[in-house]
Amino acid sequence: MAQKALELILIRQLATRLALPMFVIDTTSRLLFYNAAAERILGRRFAETGELAAEEWTSGLDPTDEQGAPLPPAKQPLLIASRERRPAHGRLWVRGLDNVRRLVDATCFPLVGMGDHHLGVVAITWPVEEPA
Repeated sequence: MAQKALELILIRQLATRLALPMFVIDTTSRLLFYNAAAERILGRRFAETGELAAEEWTSGLDPTDEQGAPLPPAKQPLLIASRERRPAHGRLWVRGLDNVRRLVDATCFPLVGMGDHHLGVVAITWPVEEPA
């Protein structure tokens, strides 16, 4: 197993202490870590999954806009932060690993290490309460 960059280790430590759902994704879209709060959004405990390859955690996400229309990659905050290396925010529906769709706000930003080395993306999300 390859050694992780110090910045990835530190961001994981921060994530474990946050009440907001947080996901840490590397440059290959591998889900390196998600905290306890994010388990409720993803629908599975990190202790059960460990790190997940991109196809394992993204294949069923089916991101859509608030009206249910498929969200193109150019409008997905995570992909914007990864490809364009800039922060992005949006509200979208996602399907968790438990097959439950959830409306979330997501703020994603690139994670940059020493020497301006791109390490991946951090996604902070929170569930949106649906109107009664």
